Amino acid sequence: MARQSISFTKPNDEWLKNQVDNKEYSSKSELVNDLIRQARNQQVQIDWIRTKLERAENSGFTSDDKAQILKQSKSLLNG
Repeated sequence: MARQSISFTKPNDEWLKNQVDNKEYSSKSELVNDLIRQARNQQVQIDWIRTKLERAENSGFTSDDKAQILKQSKSLLNG
């Protein structure tokens, strides 16, 4: 695993410390990695939605109904 040295603002550092102190995470590194993982997953979702919107804009309208779109969105969220 690559080692990095990063600096945090005081409020962010305090928040990180509180998460570790509250036993939510065992270390700041674990927490930062989890936050990055969540951000990457969100980006996948954003990219999927953007692609669907671009396709819909280019083809007129989607033939998927609300339930189908919701189902697809939920399955993407749940991996």
